[in-house]
Amino acid sequence: MLIPDIVKILTDSGIEQNEANIEVKLLIEHFAGYSLVDILMGKKLDEEKLKIVEEKAKYRAATQKPIQYIIGSADFMGEKFLVNPSVLIPRDETEILVRKAIEIINNNNFKWALDIGTGSGCIACMIAKLTACQIIGIDISTEAIHTAFSNMERLELFNKATFRKSDIYSKIRPEEKFDIIISNPPYIPPIMKKDIQKEVSFEPDLALYTKDEKGLEFYEKIIKDAPKFLNPGGYIIFELGLGQSHDVAQIMNNTGFDDIQVVKDLANIDRVILGHLNT
Repeated sequence: MLIPDIVKILTDSGIEQNEANIEVKLLIEHFAGYSLVDILMGKKLDEEKLKIVEEKAKYRAATQKPIQYIIGSADFMGEKFLVNPSVLIPRDETEILVRKAIEIINNNNFKWALDIGTGSGCIACMIAKLTACQIIGIDISTEAIHTAFSNMERLELFNKATFRKSDIYSKIRPEEKFDIIISNPPYIPPIMKKDIQKEVSFEPDLALYTKDEKGLEFYEKIIKDAPKFLNPGGYIIFELGLGQSHDVAQIMNNTGFDDIQVVKDLANIDRVILGHLNT
């Protein structure tokens, strides 16, 4: 079987052509150890490795399991992060959240940050890597904390990014104060679960869905107690779900946050919201 035949396995299953090309490249790199340069230089894949790639492509096509879970890693902001079904796959939209948080941290010379619902640790790790900030990433999932710690180790961010199992603020000590709280919380209402893409169904429900009908449960919980853990003049910043910016802004405003700003993504959708604690 040739590489175009493997790509066709994916396109025949409904995966768009460009995406199928990328996914086959990832499979070849991961399972055959061949880079794009090797392929362009005309190096031949041996039949045994090609067979493995073919089998993984067939598995992807049959199950629709995300390619990132099949190879065990995902690209985010120029780094590779270990991922598994206990954590969300990092997405381009989350890069908007991280870059805005980095801008705030650097502009204000902030030193302490908290990442709530850290998952793979991609947010915490990139903030630790690209700022002078020390950050604690928390998650209710033990498996997620293990994954985040592994990613921190791989990026050699010792003493800059640390991780702790915690249900929101439950394991944050009263004396621990932060300059900025960052979160990409669960924000999908349960009613939307039946319409979710098959690929997304492989990701952890715990990180995706709320129990309330508007998807605001975790924004409310995080914002309500944020003033107890923020230094004077601190910030809070979230990734948003569709149509949630107005409600989240209102919750923030009612809790003492001002200078509330919304950042749109490339599709002109409200994607990130941030506010400054009014002191």
